[in-house]
Amino acid sequence: MDIRLNSVLSGTTGTITSTPASGNHDTATSFAETLQNAFDKINQMQLDSAELARQFAAGETDDLVRVVTAAEEASIALQLAVQVRNKVVEAYQEIMRMQV
Repeated sequence: MDIRLNSVLSGTTGTITSTPASGNHDTATSFAETLQNAFDKINQMQLDSAELARQFAAGETDDLVRVVTAAEEASIALQLAVQVRNKVVEAYQEIMRMQV
């Protein structure tokens, strides 16, 4: 199974660019929008996984491989989001400890 950060954060290139406060925000996706899109995708993965599990439990599908794969993909995506959140919080705390 090949799960990459880009599959969760589609539309990102791995770089963060800043735009001036007076810049045009229509063409550039803000960091907050990128995070929101990633969290929305992770949430949709969780919902899809739950729906597949419900269908399997109800006997509507017999594709166990698809059910387990969807559950694992959703779980890994959520773990990735938690680790990214932890790193952001850790970086924020480190910045706050800096002496000016």
